[in-house]
Amino acid sequence: MKTIEADVVVCGGGPAGVNAAIAAGRSGAKTVLVERYGFIGGMSTAALVYPWMTFHTLQGKQVIKGIAQEIVDRLAAMNGSPGHLRDTVGFTNTITPYHPELYKVLAVDMLKEAGVKLLLHSLMHEARTEGGRIESVRLATKSGKIDVKGKVFVDATGDADLAFLAGASCLQGREGDGLTQPMTMKFRMRGVDQARVKRYMIEHPDEFYAKTPFDELDRLPLSGVLGFFKHWKRANLPINRDQVLFFTGPADDEVLVNTTRVQGLNGLDAEELTEAEELGRKQVLMVASFMTANLPGFEKASISNVGAQIGIRETRRIDGRYALQAEDVVQGRRFPDAIARSGYPIDIHDPSGKGVTAAWVQGDGAYDIPYRCLLPKDIDNLLAGGRCISTSHEALATTRLTPSCMATGQAAGTAAGLAARSGRTPGELDVDLLRRELAAGGAVVE
Repeated sequence: MKTIEADVVVCGGGPAGVNAAIAAGRSGAKTVLVERYGFIGGMSTAALVYPWMTFHTLQGKQVIKGIAQEIVDRLAAMNGSPGHLRDTVGFTNTITPYHPELYKVLAVDMLKEAGVKLLLHSLMHEARTEGGRIESVRLATKSGKIDVKGKVFVDATGDADLAFLAGASCLQGREGDGLTQPMTMKFRMRGVDQARVKRYMIEHPDEFYAKTPFDELDRLPLSGVLGFFKHWKRANLPINRDQVLFFTGPADDEVLVNTTRVQGLNGLDAEELTEAEELGRKQVLMVASFMTANLPGFEKASISNVGAQIGIRETRRIDGRYALQAEDVVQGRRFPDAIARSGYPIDIHDPSGKGVTAAWVQGDGAYDIPYRCLLPKDIDNLLAGGRCISTSHEALATTRLTPSCMATGQAAGTAAGLAARSGRTPGELDVDLLRRELAAGGAVVE
């Protein structure tokens, strides 16, 4: 059996894992990134989660920068992103469209530049632990089993798979019943007349989300649409949602549809996840047929792409040294060990009902994410980054968004690199030193 040794091992190649591995590699740590698919990007590419929301507060102040902004800048130079655009849905101030195929390539380029060893087509299925530390992870690959040994590990799997396999305490779903936010099979359509969609919105504002910036719509590029309430209600599809949601791009006649909803199934159970994939794809056909038959601007549209897997909002997360709470988010709470900030509101897609519960950040529009949320209680050399950090069910509804995951990923990778180089555990690090390192890397920590 082949063995690979590293200072830092990052499991999960989504945006959090990519940023963690880049940060660890840039710190000088010998870094390995493990990903089960044959490409990078996680939910952003495999599940077509698009656009990235949001790098800014509702007032327009940018609070997520660092490696995340570097990626946006480099995508823009490749014509792979227009940068940050006004959100014409009105839910946030900005959204960031990007081309997923270009992101796949750019991410690998940046990993290589940072000296990261990338292992694709590698499914982590076992973690060897001793004395409250992870010694190695075992991968199932086409060429047989591989053991990857490391000093420090980062769980960026989204589902806390590494933490779970290592025996760390984990939480799942909302308190009481354990139900999670629904899954969504996202898909793209080409042949959409976006100008016609915009005209209809301006002429029928009552049929769209109340926060839509109608007074600016005639001079803003259309970036997203939430509404068509009348059309959706009349269709009475067997999908437990109350409106249509889609975002424009990357092409001028293209949209990404975020309207299907699969509820009540466990994204950690292979059989239930199989059922979710089946239901999600059937819903895609229903929604696309509805849109072409009923929505102005979609008369000539057709499906051009469906996610390789269903999009997952919530599964398992670590039980950390601190769990971010809803009141921390809403009150814009500051923490002395902050390693990232975010301005995205709480956005809970109902686990069993039709609606979405939202709560916006007060004060200056941003809240802190403490370093303790990245540290499991019971595994000394493990950090979490991305969707599986330590939060309540309600707070997860903001930290799960991609830019926030990018930020906590950079923090986890930076901390892992510092810990590996110093011989300390992540919990023993000087947090002020970590915050200075993050700030030097362009991250916003205060």
